[in-house]
Amino acid sequence: MTFDRVVRGGMLVTPEGVRPGTLGIRDGRIAAVAPPEAELDREVVSGRIWDATGLHVLPGAIDIHCHIRSPAYPERGTVASETSACAAGGITTVFEMPITDPCCNSPERVAVRRDHFAEHARVDFALYAAPADLTLPAFEALAAAGVVALKIFTIPAPVGREHEFEGLAWPDAADQLRALELAARVGLPVVVHAEHPEILARASSEAAGLDSGSAATHEAARPALAEATAVAQLLTLNRTAHARLHVAHVTSRATLDVLRRYAGSSDFSAETCPQYLRHTVDDVERVGVCGKVNPPIRTAADRDALWEALADGTLAHVTTDHTSFSPEEKARHEGDFLGAPPGHSGTEVLLPTLLDGVAEGKLTMPQVAERASSAAARRFGLDRRGAIAEGMRADLVMVDLAGSTAPTESNLRTAARRVARLAHGQRYRGRVAGTLLAGVPVFDGTEVVATPGVGRFVRPRLEGTAS
Repeated sequence: MTFDRVVRGGMLVTPEGVRPGTLGIRDGRIAAVAPPEAELDREVVSGRIWDATGLHVLPGAIDIHCHIRSPAYPERGTVASETSACAAGGITTVFEMPITDPCCNSPERVAVRRDHFAEHARVDFALYAAPADLTLPAFEALAAAGVVALKIFTIPAPVGREHEFEGLAWPDAADQLRALELAARVGLPVVVHAEHPEILARASSEAAGLDSGSAATHEAARPALAEATAVAQLLTLNRTAHARLHVAHVTSRATLDVLRRYAGSSDFSAETCPQYLRHTVDDVERVGVCGKVNPPIRTAADRDALWEALADGTLAHVTTDHTSFSPEEKARHEGDFLGAPPGHSGTEVLLPTLLDGVAEGKLTMPQVAERASSAAARRFGLDRRGAIAEGMRADLVMVDLAGSTAPTESNLRTAARRVARLAHGQRYRGRVAGTLLAGVPVFDGTEVVATPGVGRFVRPRLEGTAS
């Protein structure tokens, strides 16, 4: 047996635990998981050996929540720039959200985005769609187009961004129920940005009289109560709809209490993001509107509760909600938290955030692999991804627990490097030391070495179709 590449000397993070081992890779898949003393080097083509001595080897991260927005807003970043950031962050598959102009809400628009991403992507990608038409034929057409899931909001479209949200905003509970029921019919998950519209409207009205230059005002305008109430309503609806429901970017202890109370009531899962695990509203106050995200970053108590929920499985996923805006867009609203565009870069700090959690004893390495990769592959029907085992795709990330990550404006790859101020000056224990996509290096620990177009479109497992 010959191999295209061998990864030797590392600690393998497998479904069975962490152990030393050697991997033999052939045709983009893991062909052998061998003991460390195995002499696979003799069988490798052209001496392609990756020495992982001193490193942990995990399945490549699967970022199930990302906003690149290309090709509509090149000033915010391109597919090439943002998937470069993914590769450097150990992300080998990225799920792109449908919020762009025009919204990705039809099979035709899915095809346009698929072809555009395929030309430029440096890692694999999947696409979400918005259900613009709540009819079975429309949902069947989106499933046939190969989308990985559907996305909806439980709040109205932001004023001035209606084209970007056409088919996304369904604030009426009856429409939410219909969307869930139709998604269940076609077998697609539904990912929901959950905030209660009436509570949000009341809170926003009250916050209008507060100091818009304060991060606390933004948090008051989008309170945890709005998130928790919307999630409770969705989970109640899903008892009837029987959809594969996924709650996006959970931020609060209040919402975690709801998730626990509804445990076992239907098929649902939930995620949080690095910004909520690392920061508090005080950090947002320090960096200004560049730290504004929706829903808001909250208190230290909420942050601590999110870590606990990751450890006990209440939250099954960590994802980035990476959203890049240009420095000019953020600067136009400096000092105005209510008017500033929401979003922050996350692709290059996803794994460092979790590795820092390992250093603090909050998670184990198998939990990092599960929350950042394995659970996503199972939940969204991506066959042969998300684990280190024979027959799986050789999408791998090597991490150095003894190293550190210190993001700066000059060393981040994302086009949003200048506005990633929450990350600037931070030091995370642990670093990404290399990334392989289907066994081929895309990040060598220092430079992104992937060429645009190497990433491929990933379809979920639906009606016998494999990813």
